[in-house]
Amino acid sequence: MAPSHIGTRHARALETLSIVVEEMHVPLFEQALLGVCDTVGMFEEDDEQRYWRLEAVKEKGRNEEELDNALALVRAMTGVEAPLHRQNIEAEGWLARTQEAFPPQYVGRRFCIRGTHLQETPPSNKLNITLDAGIAFGSGEHGSTRGCLRALEMIAHRHPRHILDMGCGSGILAMAAASLLHRPVLAVDIEPWSVRVAASNARLNGIGPLLDCRFGNGWHTEAVRRNAPYDLVFANILARPLCRMAKDLARNLQAGGTAILAGLLNTQARMVLVAHQRQGLVLEKQLREGPWSTLILRKPA
Repeated sequence: MAPSHIGTRHARALETLSIVVEEMHVPLFEQALLGVCDTVGMFEEDDEQRYWRLEAVKEKGRNEEELDNALALVRAMTGVEAPLHRQNIEAEGWLARTQEAFPPQYVGRRFCIRGTHLQETPPSNKLNITLDAGIAFGSGEHGSTRGCLRALEMIAHRHPRHILDMGCGSGILAMAAASLLHRPVLAVDIEPWSVRVAASNARLNGIGPLLDCRFGNGWHTEAVRRNAPYDLVFANILARPLCRMAKDLARNLQAGGTAILAGLLNTQARMVLVAHQRQGLVLEKQLREGPWSTLILRKPA
């Protein structure tokens, strides 16, 4: 995910923002930073994974009011007064560090996530998904993304034909599904810049015609309603929004269809599962990647 100006290579005054929070509060603080920063990465702060450091990069002086408002809201919701630390960095130095931190990411048996800075020939026995290293810090590394890609491999034999990526971000899951299944995918996000980046990434990977990238508000999006029902839905969002959307998901999922839900901590999986079980969906499998869970749910035929 990235704002529209990312991809330019002129020097900008950048800064690193860092904040340390307990595991249970990571998703909300991550979402607050994602709304205003170019990239967000997460790093274990202790061996027991109780505390995590969120590190974000943004253009200095940009989106300051939005950042203050987003953090104020999360602090009010959580009661956590975690201080925000800032450090100035050079644009070229950040890009070099981002490239160094973005080696090829191999996920499952089939996928290889690669930065555009990599010069070597991509492996011919993998489905290669290319992302700009300047906007893809951590792509393929986040447990939620890895879990969704593993889940996609596990259900690919069902040959889903009608696919939705709800909250598409960079488009990585939509591109993976389109590449693996050779089917069109509707990719929707509430952030306009995510929609632009997803469409750009699809063109970069030569699958632009397979991705229909739309701006919209979840299940209220006209294109989402018009194209329902779906036999495969990705929703890599956050635990509480997933719970709120459970009824709409169940209503718009084809009988026998599959939902892959992520963006939730292991400690939140039960809450999300119960919300969807109440709507008639059943759990097929729970995948764990570090502190993150991915749920594979099925709507009975």
